[in-house]
Amino acid sequence: MKFETSRLGALEKLETFVENDILNYNTKRNFDFGVHNRKNVSCLSPYITHRIITEYETAKLVLNKHPFQKVDKYIQEIFWRIYWKGWLELRPKVWSDFVEDLKSIKDDENYLKAIQGETEIECFNDWVNELKEFNYLHNHTRMLFASIWIFTLKLPWQKGAEFFMKHLFDGDAASNTLSWRWVAGIQTKGKNYLAQSWNISKFSNNKYKNVKLNENAAPVKDKREYLISPVQINKNDQKNEYLIFFDNETHAQSFNLKKYKKIFFVLLDNNSRSIKLDPKVLDFKKKIISSEIINDEFDIKSLDENSFTNFTEKINSFDVVYPSVGENLSFLNKLIKKNNLNINFITREEDEFCWKFSNKGFFNFKGNIPIILSTFKLN
Repeated sequence: MKFETSRLGALEKLETFVENDILNYNTKRNFDFGVHNRKNVSCLSPYITHRIITEYETAKLVLNKHPFQKVDKYIQEIFWRIYWKGWLELRPKVWSDFVEDLKSIKDDENYLKAIQGETEIECFNDWVNELKEFNYLHNHTRMLFASIWIFTLKLPWQKGAEFFMKHLFDGDAASNTLSWRWVAGIQTKGKNYLAQSWNISKFSNNKYKNVKLNENAAPVKDKREYLISPVQINKNDQKNEYLIFFDNETHAQSFNLKKYKKIFFVLLDNNSRSIKLDPKVLDFKKKIISSEIINDEFDIKSLDENSFTNFTEKINSFDVVYPSVGENLSFLNKLIKKNNLNINFITREEDEFCWKFSNKGFFNFKGNIPIILSTFKLN
């Protein structure tokens, strides 16, 4: 399984899926047929995470070709990502607490066996190796993996979320962290997701049978409560000459670039990350950025965090395409405080519109998808 690193390659993959395979998605999406047979799912998440293509243009392309009723599950899955992001924007302390939790959890023998694929559970070991080799796992398999990690292997959910973030090409602060919390039973308090042997057998197409699991585990308990805080994104009318992108917003030309003197892409290395990424993941990000900065019309360059830090010591005010809650925003907030920066954040209108529906559960958000689609003429 190979992932393209250019927008053109991502669009071709999207178009192939929409033309040939999407109508099987509703009934086949939960089956994991293995790394060499992924036609039942789109495998677009690594591109959407980095926004080489966006959720919105994906939905529009799909709905231009097929009626909503035939592709509703796929459209909902696209909007899950936006919902999770909005949910975390409204409760940013969930991310900072997760990062802090990791600092106090020690890597014991059971954890080391798990990440080395040396447990007594064959399917789990295979999934560990698949994740490390291909930097991707089927979405349903991720849920099963997380459930086994938490309830059968009895490992902290935070370390599982960290392990996924380290290796996944589509690692996303919101989707990853909140999905692990959901499996654990603390995102929707008291409702955990329990992997069961029949489920693994059915959706692995009978590859794995009679898997011994803890199928009656109680949800993880976490007494912390997270109140909604209004999204506060600093904006001003000052005309800045410089525009900054981070690796989770990489399609530069979906923004107005003409008014900027210089445009920079910033990619943090592991020295500045709370969660250290696998070298292949960092390389994937570098290649995506490289494909975007080849442009004769605009002056676009890439910066590492040291060069960017030096830049902020000389230039006090600039525009930044808002990177959302996660590693990049945490890094940027430290620089804002240290160098007293005057940042003007640029957001997508669609994001801000959608995030206001993330104040409750996904059922409420799902009910507003038709409004979102019609407001932005996506259907």
